[in-house]
Amino acid sequence: MEANQLHRGRLIDHIQLVVADLAASRDFYTAVLAVLDIPIVDTAHDFFWADELVVSSADSPAALGVLTGRHHLAFQAKDRATVDAFYRVALAHGGRDNGAPGERSYHPGYYAAFVLDPDGNNIEAVFHGAAKRSVTSVVIDF
Repeated sequence: MEANQLHRGRLIDHIQLVVADLAASRDFYTAVLAVLDIPIVDTAHDFFWADELVVSSADSPAALGVLTGRHHLAFQAKDRATVDAFYRVALAHGGRDNGAPGERSYHPGYYAAFVLDPDGNNIEAVFHGAAKRSVTSVVIDF
């Protein structure tokens, strides 16, 4: 499938996770990203992607046969209810608790939940509180 349009945010262009069990990761990320309204694009047998996240098996040509190790990824949520839903869905699809939904001391209004994905990556959904964005994302057309 050819990408004709991309949405980009602030700093990260993309990140690739090379995982031990692609099917388990596909199930986990398809479920939790659906809660966050981020679609999965299943492009091949050895990888899939969603926005700036690429998840592949070690057999993928880009992976060079090496797992990536543990990372912390934080996804933005539109409200507290979405953080709560992310946490419930993540646990139901192979995630392990790493911090139940709640306020954190990082800044006032920081509401987040943390789970470990099937490979032990620390995956977070965060709502930063009421705020106004200038745009939802930068759109790149090819």
